Amino acid sequence: MDLDVVYFYTATILDWKHLLKQEKFKRIVIESLKHLVEKGKMKVYAFVIMPNHIHLIWENLELNGKEMPYVSFMKFTGHGFQRRLREEHPGFLNSFKVENRSRNYNFWQRNSLPVAIFSRQMLEQKLNYIHLNPLQSHWNLADDPNDYIYSSCSFYEQNDLRYEWLTHYREVF
Repeated sequence: MDLDVVYFYTATILDWKHLLKQEKFKRIVIESLKHLVEKGKMKVYAFVIMPNHIHLIWENLELNGKEMPYVSFMKFTGHGFQRRLREEHPGFLNSFKVENRSRNYNFWQRNSLPVAIFSRQMLEQKLNYIHLNPLQSHWNLADDPNDYIYSSCSFYEQNDLRYEWLTHYREVF
């Protein structure tokens, strides 16, 4: 991913495990996004946290030290997941163990595919997809997309400032 390009990004938990089903793990994702936004490293236009994956519309603005902000996001969330699992669910932590020289555990699958967004129409199509994701019959996480609090939907539909670190996409497109 390049700097100053808006992307639709999906990241999936290793082997589609439902790690993000619990609120404490969703909070790790949210706190990481908020931290990078507040440091001026990225903008987040939309998100949804599902039980085993996340969708984001975001933009990397500047390096976080020597690395891209999305790399920092993946590392920060991984360390947070590992810490919580070590303290509370060490057996489940072992299901994320990997044979790798650079790390002992891997929480995110390696095949994340960022899709560059170059038009407002494309962004709005991805935004609708993100916000309707919790309503899909196999998830059934909410009846109304505004009721699912781990999403940016109510930011757009109801001017909900719960996630004050979000940037409205109309500021860019």
